[in-house]
Amino acid sequence: MARRIALSLGDPNGIGPEIVLRALDALGSDDSPASAPAVRITVFGSPAVLERAAAVTGLEKLLAGIDLRAVGELPASAAQFGQVNALSGASAIASATAAISACQAGEFDAVVAGPHHETAIAQAGIAFSGYPSLVARVCGQSEGSVFLMLVGGGLRIVHATLHESVATALGRLTPQLIVDAALAGARACRLLGMAQPTVALFGINPHASEGRLFGDEDALRSVPAAQRLRELGMDVADPQGADVLLADHARKPHDLYVAMLHDQGHIPIKLLAPQAASAISIGADVLLATTGHGSAMDIAGTGLARPDALLRSIGLLAGVA
Repeated sequence: MARRIALSLGDPNGIGPEIVLRALDALGSDDSPASAPAVRITVFGSPAVLERAAAVTGLEKLLAGIDLRAVGELPASAAQFGQVNALSGASAIASATAAISACQAGEFDAVVAGPHHETAIAQAGIAFSGYPSLVARVCGQSEGSVFLMLVGGGLRIVHATLHESVATALGRLTPQLIVDAALAGARACRLLGMAQPTVALFGINPHASEGRLFGDEDALRSVPAAQRLRELGMDVADPQGADVLLADHARKPHDLYVAMLHDQGHIPIKLLAPQAASAISIGADVLLATTGHGSAMDIAGTGLARPDALLRSIGLLAGVA
Protein backbone atom coordinates (compact mmCIF):
# COMPACT_ATOMS: atom_id res chain seq x y z
CA MET A 1 0.00 0.00 0.00
CA ALA A 2 1.35 3.42 -0.95
CA ARG A 3 2.46 5.65 1.88
CA ARG A 4 0.56 8.92 2.21
CA ILE A 5 2.95 11.87 2.39
CA ALA A 6 2.04 15.49 3.19
CA LEU A 7 4.59 17.69 1.38
CA SER A 8 4.91 21.39 2.29
CA LEU A 9 6.59 23.95 0.02
CA GLY A 10 8.99 25.50 2.53
CA ASP A 11 9.94 29.16 2.09
CA PRO A 12 8.05 30.30 -1.02
CA ASN A 13 10.83 32.71 -2.02
CA GLY A 14 13.47 29.97 -1.87
CA ILE A 15 14.02 26.84 -3.91
CA GLY A 16 11.42 24.77 -2.05
CA PRO A 17 8.58 25.13 -4.59
CA GLU A 18 10.97 24.40 -7.47
CA ILE A 19 12.38 21.21 -5.97
CA VAL A 20 8.89 20.05 -4.96
CA LEU A 21 7.84 20.20 -8.61
CA ARG A 22 11.04 18.56 -9.81
CA ALA A 23 10.62 15.77 -7.24
CA LEU A 24 7.01 15.16 -8.31
CA ASP A 25 8.13 15.11 -11.92
CA ALA A 26 10.86 12.57 -11.16
CA LEU A 27 8.52 10.31 -9.20
CA GLY A 28 5.96 10.35 -11.98
CA SER A 29 8.40 9.94 -14.84
CA ASP A 30 8.44 6.88 -17.08
CA ASP A 31 12.18 6.85 -16.40
CA SER A 32 11.62 6.58 -12.65
CA PRO A 33 13.51 3.51 -11.36
CA ALA A 34 11.62 0.44 -10.20
CA SER A 35 12.97 1.15 -6.72
CA ALA A 36 11.18 4.52 -6.57
CA PRO A 37 8.99 4.74 -3.46
CA ALA A 38 5.28 3.97 -3.69
CA VAL A 39 3.75 7.17 -2.33
CA ARG A 40 0.64 9.29 -2.63
CA ILE A 41 1.64 12.92 -2.17
CA THR A 42 -0.50 15.90 -1.22
CA VAL A 43 1.19 19.29 -1.50
CA PHE A 44 0.54 21.98 1.13
CA GLY A 45 1.20 25.54 -0.01
CA SER A 46 0.14 28.51 -2.08
CA PRO A 47 -1.26 27.77 -5.57
CA ALA A 48 0.17 31.07 -6.86
CA VAL A 49 3.63 30.18 -5.54
CA LEU A 50 3.45 26.77 -7.18
CA GLU A 51 2.41 28.34 -10.50
CA ARG A 52 5.40 30.71 -10.30
CA ALA A 53 7.74 27.76 -9.68
CA ALA A 54 6.18 25.86 -12.60
CA ALA A 55 6.97 28.76 -14.93
CA VAL A 56 10.61 28.73 -13.81
CA THR A 57 11.04 24.97 -14.12
CA GLY A 58 8.93 24.51 -17.24
CA LEU A 59 6.71 22.03 -15.42
CA GLU A 60 3.33 23.71 -15.96
CA LYS A 61 2.02 20.36 -17.21
CA LEU A 62 2.19 18.98 -13.64
CA LEU A 63 -0.10 21.55 -12.05
CA ALA A 64 -3.39 19.99 -13.09
CA GLY A 65 -2.48 16.64 -11.61
CA ILE A 66 -1.23 17.81 -8.21
CA ASP A 67 -3.32 17.12 -5.10
CA LEU A 68 -2.94 20.56 -3.54
CA ARG A 69 -4.21 22.03 -0.29
CA ALA A 70 -4.10 25.82 -0.46
CA VAL A 71 -2.43 27.28 2.62
CA GLY A 72 0.21 29.92 3.33
CA GLU A 73 -0.84 32.39 0.64
CA LEU A 74 1.81 35.00 -0.10
CA PRO A 75 0.87 38.53 -1.26
CA ALA A 76 2.27 39.38 -4.69
CA SER A 77 4.23 42.25 -3.17
CA ALA A 78 6.20 39.79 -0.99
CA ALA A 79 6.62 37.11 -3.65
CA GLN A 80 10.13 37.77 -4.92
CA PHE A 81 12.68 35.05 -5.58
CA GLY A 82 15.56 35.25 -3.12
CA GLN A 83 13.92 37.84 -0.89
CA VAL A 84 13.96 37.17 2.85
CA ASN A 85 10.88 38.65 4.49
CA ALA A 86 8.43 38.03 7.30
CA LEU A 87 5.54 37.07 5.04
CA SER A 88 7.50 34.32 3.30
CA GLY A 89 8.62 33.01 6.69
CA ALA A 90 5.03 32.97 7.93
CA SER A 91 3.94 31.16 4.76
CA ALA A 92 6.51 28.40 5.29
CA ILE A 93 5.32 27.85 8.87
CA ALA A 94 1.65 27.92 7.84
CA SER A 95 2.08 25.23 5.19
CA ALA A 96 4.23 23.00 7.43
CA THR A 97 1.84 23.42 10.37
CA ALA A 98 -1.14 22.42 8.24
CA ALA A 99 0.72 19.36 6.97
CA ILE A 100 1.76 18.28 10.49
CA SER A 101 -1.78 18.79 11.81
CA ALA A 102 -3.26 16.71 8.98
CA CYS A 103 -0.75 13.95 9.67
CA GLN A 104 -1.51 14.01 13.38
CA ALA A 105 -5.21 13.68 12.51
CA GLY A 106 -4.45 10.45 10.66
CA GLU A 107 -4.84 11.72 7.11
CA PHE A 108 -1.20 11.04 6.25
CA ASP A 109 1.56 8.66 7.32
CA ALA A 110 4.37 11.22 7.41
CA VAL A 111 5.34 14.78 6.50
CA VAL A 112 8.10 15.98 4.21
CA ALA A 113 8.78 19.71 4.52
CA GLY A 114 10.51 21.97 2.01
CA PRO A 115 13.53 23.98 3.19
CA HIS A 116 12.77 26.98 5.40
CA HIS A 117 14.67 30.21 6.08
CA GLU A 118 15.18 30.88 9.78
CA THR A 119 15.71 34.63 9.44
CA ALA A 120 12.44 35.02 7.54
CA ILE A 121 10.62 33.06 10.24
CA ALA A 122 12.23 35.16 12.97
CA GLN A 123 11.17 38.34 11.13
CA ALA A 124 7.60 37.01 11.29
CA GLY A 125 7.89 36.91 15.07
CA ILE A 126 7.52 33.13 15.23
CA ALA A 127 9.49 31.21 17.85
CA PHE A 128 11.33 28.55 15.90
CA SER A 129 14.57 26.61 16.29
CA GLY A 130 14.10 24.17 13.42
CA TYR A 131 11.34 21.80 12.37
CA PRO A 132 11.65 19.64 15.54
CA SER A 133 10.41 22.56 17.65
CA LEU A 134 7.46 23.08 15.30
CA VAL A 135 6.54 19.39 15.31
CA ALA A 136 6.65 19.41 19.12
CA ARG A 137 4.44 22.49 19.35
CA VAL A 138 1.83 21.22 16.90
CA CYS A 139 1.76 17.80 18.58
CA GLY A 140 1.42 19.34 22.05
CA GLN A 141 4.78 18.06 23.30
CA SER A 142 7.65 19.83 24.98
CA GLU A 143 10.25 21.11 22.51
CA GLY A 144 12.93 19.15 24.34
CA SER A 145 11.21 15.86 23.48
CA VAL A 146 11.66 16.13 19.70
CA PHE A 147 15.11 15.88 18.15
CA LEU A 148 16.77 16.28 14.75
CA MET A 149 18.48 13.32 13.09
CA LEU A 150 20.57 13.93 9.98
CA VAL A 151 20.97 11.06 7.52
CA GLY A 152 23.53 11.13 4.72
CA GLY A 153 26.96 9.98 3.65
CA GLY A 154 26.51 6.67 5.45
CA LEU A 155 25.93 8.45 8.78
CA ARG A 156 22.95 8.92 11.08
CA ILE A 157 23.48 11.64 13.66
CA VAL A 158 20.92 12.76 16.23
CA HIS A 159 21.42 16.15 17.89
CA ALA A 160 20.88 16.61 21.62
CA THR A 161 20.84 20.41 21.08
CA LEU A 162 20.31 22.31 17.87
CA HIS A 163 19.87 25.94 16.78
CA GLU A 164 21.03 27.84 19.84
CA SER A 165 24.18 29.44 21.16
CA VAL A 166 26.79 27.16 22.68
CA ALA A 167 26.22 28.82 26.06
CA THR A 168 22.48 28.15 25.89
CA ALA A 169 23.02 24.58 24.70
CA LEU A 170 25.42 23.79 27.56
CA GLY A 171 22.97 25.35 30.00
CA ARG A 172 20.29 22.82 29.16
CA LEU A 173 22.43 19.84 28.19
CA THR A 174 21.72 17.33 30.95
CA PRO A 175 22.37 13.58 31.15
CA GLN A 176 18.63 13.00 30.71
CA LEU A 177 18.47 15.15 27.56
CA ILE A 178 21.33 13.11 26.05
CA VAL A 179 19.60 9.87 27.03
CA ASP A 180 16.33 11.06 25.48
CA ALA A 181 18.09 12.02 22.24
CA ALA A 182 19.81 8.63 22.02
CA LEU A 183 16.57 6.74 22.71
CA ALA A 184 14.67 8.76 20.11
CA GLY A 185 17.45 8.13 17.60
CA ALA A 186 17.47 4.41 18.33
CA ARG A 187 13.69 4.23 17.83
CA ALA A 188 14.06 6.03 14.49
CA CYS A 189 16.81 3.62 13.43
CA ARG A 190 14.51 0.70 14.20
CA LEU A 191 11.81 2.27 12.04
CA LEU A 192 14.41 2.48 9.27
CA GLY A 193 15.12 -1.23 9.53
CA MET A 194 17.90 -1.58 12.14
CA ALA A 195 16.63 -4.00 14.79
CA GLN A 196 19.34 -3.31 17.38
CA PRO A 197 21.20 -0.13 16.44
CA THR A 198 24.66 0.45 17.82
CA VAL A 199 25.14 3.89 19.36
CA ALA A 200 28.14 6.15 20.00
CA LEU A 201 28.18 9.42 21.95
CA PHE A 202 30.31 12.38 20.91
CA GLY A 203 32.08 14.09 23.78
CA ILE A 204 31.22 17.69 24.62
CA ASN A 205 34.77 18.96 24.92
CA PRO A 206 37.75 18.00 22.73
CA HIS A 207 38.82 14.40 23.44
CA ALA A 208 35.65 14.05 25.55
CA SER A 209 37.50 16.18 28.14
CA GLU A 210 40.45 13.75 28.65
CA GLY A 211 38.98 12.78 31.99
CA ARG A 212 38.59 16.25 33.51
CA LEU A 213 41.66 17.80 31.88
CA PHE A 214 39.54 20.05 29.62
CA GLY A 215 36.67 20.62 32.05
CA ASP A 216 33.91 18.84 33.95
CA GLU A 217 31.26 18.96 31.21
CA ASP A 218 31.63 15.35 30.05
CA ALA A 219 32.08 13.92 33.53
CA LEU A 220 28.85 15.60 34.64
CA ARG A 221 26.78 15.14 31.48
CA SER A 222 27.78 12.73 28.72
CA VAL A 223 29.48 10.06 30.84
CA PRO A 224 26.45 9.63 33.18
CA ALA A 225 24.24 9.52 30.09
CA ALA A 226 26.27 6.63 28.67
CA GLN A 227 25.97 4.76 31.97
CA ARG A 228 22.20 5.27 32.03
CA LEU A 229 21.88 4.01 28.43
CA ARG A 230 23.82 0.87 29.33
CA GLU A 231 21.45 0.31 32.26
CA LEU A 232 18.60 0.50 29.74
CA GLY A 233 20.19 -2.30 27.72
CA MET A 234 21.94 -0.33 24.99
CA ASP A 235 25.42 -1.20 23.77
CA VAL A 236 27.19 2.12 24.16
CA ALA A 237 30.67 2.97 25.42
CA ASP A 238 31.72 6.11 27.25
CA PRO A 239 31.84 9.22 25.04
CA GLN A 240 34.78 9.80 22.72
CA GLY A 241 35.92 12.79 20.72
CA ALA A 242 33.76 13.30 17.64
CA ASP A 243 36.87 13.42 15.45
CA VAL A 244 38.06 10.04 16.71
CA LEU A 245 34.68 8.34 16.28
CA LEU A 246 34.13 9.70 12.78
CA ALA A 247 37.69 8.96 11.65
CA ASP A 248 37.16 5.38 12.79
CA HIS A 249 33.73 5.04 11.15
CA ALA A 250 34.97 3.05 8.14
CA ARG A 251 36.62 0.45 10.39
CA LYS A 252 34.09 0.42 13.22
CA PRO A 253 30.82 1.97 12.08
CA HIS A 254 27.94 2.70 14.44
CA ASP A 255 24.31 2.86 13.33
CA LEU A 256 23.75 6.07 15.26
CA TYR A 257 25.91 8.88 16.60
CA VAL A 258 24.70 11.38 19.20
CA ALA A 259 26.00 14.94 18.73
CA MET A 260 25.97 17.27 21.70
CA LEU A 261 26.07 20.49 19.67
CA HIS A 262 24.80 21.61 16.25
CA ASP A 263 28.12 21.73 14.36
CA GLN A 264 29.31 18.34 15.60
CA GLY A 265 26.61 16.69 13.54
CA HIS A 266 26.04 19.09 10.68
CA ILE A 267 29.63 19.46 9.50
CA PRO A 268 30.35 15.77 8.76
CA ILE A 269 26.95 15.19 7.15
CA LYS A 270 27.22 18.24 4.90
CA LEU A 271 30.80 17.34 3.99
CA LEU A 272 29.95 13.76 3.04
CA ALA A 273 26.51 14.39 1.52
CA PRO A 274 26.45 17.95 0.14
CA GLN A 275 22.93 18.90 -0.97
CA ALA A 276 21.81 15.29 -0.55
CA ALA A 277 21.19 14.71 3.17
CA SER A 278 17.87 14.33 4.93
CA ALA A 279 16.87 15.84 8.27
CA ILE A 280 14.27 13.89 10.27
CA SER A 281 12.38 15.24 13.30
CA ILE A 282 12.05 12.31 15.70
CA GLY A 283 10.42 11.71 19.07
CA ALA A 284 6.85 12.81 18.27
CA ASP A 285 3.78 11.01 16.97
CA VAL A 286 4.35 12.70 13.61
CA LEU A 287 7.47 11.78 11.64
CA LEU A 288 8.75 14.72 9.57
CA ALA A 289 11.68 14.79 7.17
CA THR A 290 13.17 17.70 5.29
CA THR A 291 16.27 18.39 3.25
CA GLY A 292 19.66 18.70 4.88
CA HIS A 293 20.21 21.96 2.99
CA GLY A 294 18.64 25.40 3.21
CA SER A 295 16.37 27.45 0.97
CA ALA A 296 19.29 28.57 -1.27
CA MET A 297 18.01 32.10 -1.83
CA ASP A 298 20.96 32.83 -4.11
CA ILE A 299 19.72 30.45 -6.82
CA ALA A 300 15.97 30.67 -6.21
CA GLY A 301 14.13 31.40 -9.43
CA THR A 302 17.01 30.35 -11.68
CA GLY A 303 15.79 26.81 -12.29
CA LEU A 304 19.13 25.38 -11.14
CA ALA A 305 17.96 23.73 -7.93
CA ARG A 306 18.07 19.93 -7.83
CA PRO A 307 15.56 17.74 -5.93
CA ASP A 308 18.04 15.04 -4.82
CA ALA A 309 17.78 15.65 -1.07
CA LEU A 310 14.00 16.05 -1.22
CA LEU A 311 13.65 12.78 -3.12
CA ARG A 312 15.88 11.09 -0.56
CA SER A 313 13.67 12.39 2.26
CA ILE A 314 10.52 11.14 0.53
CA GLY A 315 12.18 7.77 -0.07
CA LEU A 316 13.26 7.45 3.56
CA LEU A 317 9.78 8.04 4.93
CA ALA A 318 8.17 5.93 2.21
CA GLY A 319 10.21 3.01 3.50
CA VAL A 320 9.22 3.42 7.17
CA ALA A 321 7.07 0.52 8.36
